[in-house]
Order: sequence, then C-alpha cells, then structure tokens
Amino acid sequence: MIADPSYEELQHQVAALGREAERCQIAESAFYRQKAYLEALHETSLGLIDKLDKEELLENILDRAASLTGTEHGYIYLREAGGETMQMQMGMGFFKNQLGRRVAVGEGMGGRVWKDEAPLLVDDYQCWEGRIPDKNLDALRSIVGIPLKSDDGVVGVIGLAHVDGHERFTQEDITVLERFAALALIALEKARLYADVRRELSERKRAESVLRESEARYRTLLESSPDPIVVYDMKGVATYVNPAFEQTFGLSRDELLGKQIDFVPEESWPETRDAIEKMLSGQKINLFETRRLTKQGQVLDVQLSSTLYRGADGRPAGNIVILRDISAQKQAEKELQTYRNQLEELVAERTAELERANRELEEQVEERKRAEKSLRKHQKDLRAQSQHLEEVNTALRVLLKQREEDKQELIQMVRRNVEELVAPYLEKVRNTRLDTRQDTLLQILETNLNNIVSPFINRLTDEMGNLTPMEIRVADLIKAGKTNKEIADLLVISKNTVLFHRHNIRTKLQIKNRKINLRAHLLSLEK
Repeated sequence: MIADPSYEELQHQVAALGREAERCQIAESAFYRQKAYLEALHETSLGLIDKLDKEELLENILDRAASLTGTEHGYIYLREAGGETMQMQMGMGFFKNQLGRRVAVGEGMGGRVWKDEAPLLVDDYQCWEGRIPDKNLDALRSIVGIPLKSDDGVVGVIGLAHVDGHERFTQEDITVLERFAALALIALEKARLYADVRRELSERKRAESVLRESEARYRTLLESSPDPIVVYDMKGVATYVNPAFEQTFGLSRDELLGKQIDFVPEESWPETRDAIEKMLSGQKINLFETRRLTKQGQVLDVQLSSTLYRGADGRPAGNIVILRDISAQKQAEKELQTYRNQLEELVAERTAELERANRELEEQVEERKRAEKSLRKHQKDLRAQSQHLEEVNTALRVLLKQREEDKQELIQMVRRNVEELVAPYLEKVRNTRLDTRQDTLLQILETNLNNIVSPFINRLTDEMGNLTPMEIRVADLIKAGKTNKEIADLLVISKNTVLFHRHNIRTKLQIKNRKINLRAHLLSLEK
C-alpha cells in the first residue's frame, strides 16, 4: 500500500508547478513580443523599400526605428566623402537641434560604433567614459548605437536614446535594430543607386541634347557652305553631298548618295591616286589643284582639301572632301600673263627708243668735244667766231635740258599708266592665294612697271583730263577690243555699269551722238 504524500511534499510540488507556470508565461510573453517585433519589422521593411528620396528615406528610417524601440529620440550619422568623419544628417526629439554635428572614428557613441563595427548599449550616458564632453548632452540616459555596415565597412550609425532614467534598452531591442539596420542599408543603397541612375540619365540627356545641337549646327554649316563638300566612307562611296556640290557639278543627291562618284578626268587620275594614298597614310590634303568633270562634261579647275574622320571606335570611318571651283581664277591668270607679255613688249619698245635717244645725245656730246678741241687748236684763228660758238653751246645746253625734261615727262607718263591701268589688276592678283615666291615676283613686277611708257593713257588724259580711273580702265579695255561682257567680267562689275561708263567716255571725249566708233577714236589717240 502506497503512503499518502505528506503536506510538505505537496507544498513543494505546488511551488514547482507555480515556477513552471511562471516560466511558461514569460516564454509566451517573449514569443508574442518577438512576433510583434517581426511583424513591425516586416511592415517597416516594405515601407522603406518604396522610398527613393534620400532625405525622406532617412526620416522614415529614423521614425520607424524609434517606433520599434518605443522612444522619441534618435539620430542617423552618415560617413562623409573622404571617410575621415561622420555627420549627423537626420535627428528627432532631443537630437533635432544637433543636426550637422560631426564625429571622428572612436569619438562619442557614433564614433565608437564606427570604430568597433558592432552595436553598443550604454545604460547611463552621463556616467559613460566615452561620452562627448558637451553640456547639451547631459540629459541623455540609456542610449544605443547600431552600425550600418556594407562590404566597404561602416557607412553610418543609427542612434536611439531615452531621457527618462527609468527607461532602458534591452538586448532584444539590439537584435531587432540589427535586423532593421540591414533592411535600412538596403533601402539606402537602393536610393543611392536610383540617384546615380537618375543623375546618369540626366547627364546622358544633356549630352544627347548637346550632340543634337552640334550635329544641327555642323549640318547647317555644311548646307550653307558656298564650296562643294562630299563625305565618303572608307570604300569611296558618297554618304553626303551639300547643295553647292549639286549646283557646281549638275548632279542630284539621288544620283550621288550610295555610289562612287565618277567625275575624275582620265588625265587627272594619277595625281588623284597619289593624293588618296597620302590621305590614307594620315596626311591632310590641303589646296591640292586638279580637275573634275561636271555632268555636262565641262572640265573645271578645282582646289581640293581632304581629311580622314574617325568613328566611335577610333578607327578611320571615311573622309571629308572640300572642293573650290577656280576656273575663273585660272582664266584670269592666263589673261594676266597675256597682258604681262604685252607690257614686256611695250617696255622693250620704249627701252629701244630711249637707247636711240641716248646714242644721239652721246654723238652730240662727242661732236661738242671735237668742236671744243678744234677750237682750242685754232683759238687764235677763231676768236672772231667765239660769239657764235657761245650761241652753239647755249643751244646744246637747252637741248640737254629739253632731253632731261622729256625723260621726266616719260617717267610721269609711265607712273600714271601703271597706277591707273595696271595696279588695280595687280591688286586683284595680290588678293588671291599666292605663295612666297609668287608674291616676291609680283613685287618685282610692280617695281619694274614704273619704267613703262604708254602714250595712249597720256594722250587720253590730255584729251579729257576729267576721266575717272574706272573710265580710263574701261577705255583701255575698249581699245583692246574687249566686249561689254568681257569688260564686266574682268572688272567684276555688271554689264549695265560698263554701258554707263561708255556713255560717260563718249560724252567727255565730245563724240556723243556722233557716228564715230569709240574704239577707232581711242586708237587714233595713240598716233
């Protein structure tokens, strides 16, 4: 038979059952509290992930961290560029007036968490040896710091505090805050990436806008250029031609684009191949003179400049060719050479005349010398004729003086001719592109032209001294047999302007309304 338990044993059993029930209640309370933390953490994480604005996100992180731990006071430090300090960029409650505070590694709560890269819980901040010596922080009591850690180390610190001495943070709070800090760091990284992407998109849009403006500006430049321009790819296929190219060569874009342009005359191919080889070797082709054909078969003298352009990969993608029609300039050079030859013949004629005059003068001088010698020999016999000899000497001096005056008059005549008939054309040649040797020869020509004699301009000026320089030039070209159109082209004026000057010349030569050929009249002035 089993004995009944004693009263004391029953008391012990009841006490044990009470303790077990108390432990169950504590475990159940911890379970429900942990469940509430996890539910709040889940809701918090969903709210954070949707935030993209950094300031709004920091405010939301701090507000939710404070809600999880039942406080109204908190802050967030973020590491600054350079990594030497952290700055408080968000604060609430007690820390609202502490915004902008900076701490170094190991300084204060934020600096210590940064240094140790681990959470830190202080029950009484006033008694903590690592506190910042600032009276404004004396009201702080229990305080906790949680690091925001990434692969690059601590990027920030979440700090929470109580100012009531009866309130304390627990290890459960630290566990929840560590999980929350991991979610907050993800949200911050997402916001940073979003800001980087938005900034990159903005920069790309600005770059695309600048590129579009640049393309439009350069296309406008190409389209408005008076010189023909063609762009080739590396296979020699035309990818662009400007309106000036179409107009100059009589070819439309439909006939050119996507094709190799066949407008090189057969005799110009060797020099063209040499130029292409130089360009492909990296040399720039500048003002290369050659010839090109129009659609109608007309051969044009052109100056050609070409250079390679590169693609996005840095490799040559094609070349740009700029051409300039210099046919009119070449024709002007030929006419100038003809006129220069005429001037040389005129100079030779006038020089021969001067040489003849000099020989005659020398003969007269020799004759005078012989006479003087004869006079000295026969001084006694010719004293009676001394008066006569004096008169002869006087006549010779007058003749010499007259010769000198004639010479000066001839020089003035030549200078006037050069200034009014030759200098304008030389000035036009000077304004063309000349190399150093051509410019030097032009200066020598101008100097030598001062010795030229032209009776036509002298006679014409004597006949009617009030002719303008332009009228004198027109009269000279009329005398040379040029038509009104040719005169207009040479002087770069309109045909109507030439007719106007012809009318003025006839009026000033007093042959207006008279049946006299103007060229014949001008030619008669040379006789």
